Amino acid sequence: MSLEMDEISLQQQFEEVIASEDKLAIQEFLNDQNISDVADLIYDNPDYESQIISHLSIHRAAGVFKILESGEQKRIIEDLPPFKSAELLNELPVDDRVAFLEVLPKSVVREMIKMLDPDERKDTLELLGYPENSVGRLMNPDYVYVYEYNTVKEVIDTIRRFGTNSETVDVIYVINYKGELLDDIRIRDIILASPEMKVSELMDDRFIALNANDDQEMANEAFKMNNRVALPVIDDNDILLGIVTIDDVLWVASEEFSEDIQKIGGTEALDEPYLDISIFKLIKKRAGWLIILFLSEMLTASAMQFFQHEIETATVLALFIPLIMSSGGNSGSQASTLIIQAMALGELTITDWWRVMRRELITGFLLGVILGSIGILRIFLWQQLHIFDYGAHWNLVGTTIFFSLIGIVLWGSLMGSMLPIILKRMKLDPATSSAPFVATLVDVTGIVIYFSVAYFFLKGIML
Repeated sequence: MSLEMDEISLQQQFEEVIASEDKLAIQEFLNDQNISDVADLIYDNPDYESQIISHLSIHRAAGVFKILESGEQKRIIEDLPPFKSAELLNELPVDDRVAFLEVLPKSVVREMIKMLDPDERKDTLELLGYPENSVGRLMNPDYVYVYEYNTVKEVIDTIRRFGTNSETVDVIYVINYKGELLDDIRIRDIILASPEMKVSELMDDRFIALNANDDQEMANEAFKMNNRVALPVIDDNDILLGIVTIDDVLWVASEEFSEDIQKIGGTEALDEPYLDISIFKLIKKRAGWLIILFLSEMLTASAMQFFQHEIETATVLALFIPLIMSSGGNSGSQASTLIIQAMALGELTITDWWRVMRRELITGFLLGVILGSIGILRIFLWQQLHIFDYGAHWNLVGTTIFFSLIGIVLWGSLMGSMLPIILKRMKLDPATSSAPFVATLVDVTGIVIYFSVAYFFLKGIML
């Protein structure tokens, strides 16, 4: 309740200070707030977003800007005067600037780069030259480095001179005269060491480094496995190029998670907030998968046409088609979602495919037995209570439903679990094996399994 009251109070204070039209008062009010609170004010007051940024000191404006959603960032840059946009872009850390430019059309990026100072333009173009979704796009070239022959006193002097421009000084990097990374040393170890001690005495030659061409997901894994706030980035020759900080990796992980959720739902990644994307783009992102799923469902219709005679002969079987199809699709969707999530979290890899298959064989079979038992129990009760008459051979119909559900749920579990692994093996995104796609695929095969089981039990009796 107190947090809610604080938010209401902050909004009321903002409305009052804006109404005063006192520029100095507005500036003081905004600069006194936490960066996250200013970001919330921008989201809650879209008509004042560019005005809020304009009244902030440029350093704080950059801090607020880099935590905003890309759609909000684009609107602010468009609304700001050109000189203010240039000032803001130049103040942004180069990795955050590149992250913003990545989502813009190429023609707009060219114009934005022209607004940068020469040094900032050089750094930006260097990062943009790395492959998309690579660690090179995330790294910040501003860091503090020392040499192994430096003393602790010299290291501290270096930090004082150059630490201001670095995103973090929690870790200091040791290089040789070629620029090759030799080690990294925590600031704690430097502070606790005697001033005369040399860097070489603090080195333990144990460090973790990322390659600039690595995929950003590798950076995410590296940070999860190592207790670091920053990791160095090197090239193929071990030359230290920059650093990647934990906040950038968390941001990427959040975006990757959002993209995977959208893909699992059966659509392409939107790349921008839902309310900001145009209707045309939204249709384009969703239509592709819907067309594929629609065409796939046509195969289901074809399968049912193939068994048309059986359906006409034993119409009671048609009553259970939705039940059979949905059970297989649901089990497949469950398995697919679980495996995609496990792969995203690094809990399993493609080498674990046999372990996954064994687990899903057991799980799918037992789930099928559970659903099949419920299905046969339902037929028994409805028949005995005279709620519905399944005919003289109701017991065989129940047996058909029982074994059909075992086969279909088992098949759905296998398909849902193996498809993401197969796609990963083919170097494709496992999230594209979305739940709707797996469900549709299992629908087609489910019809075949159902009527094959029915033909086995009811041949010469009802078929």
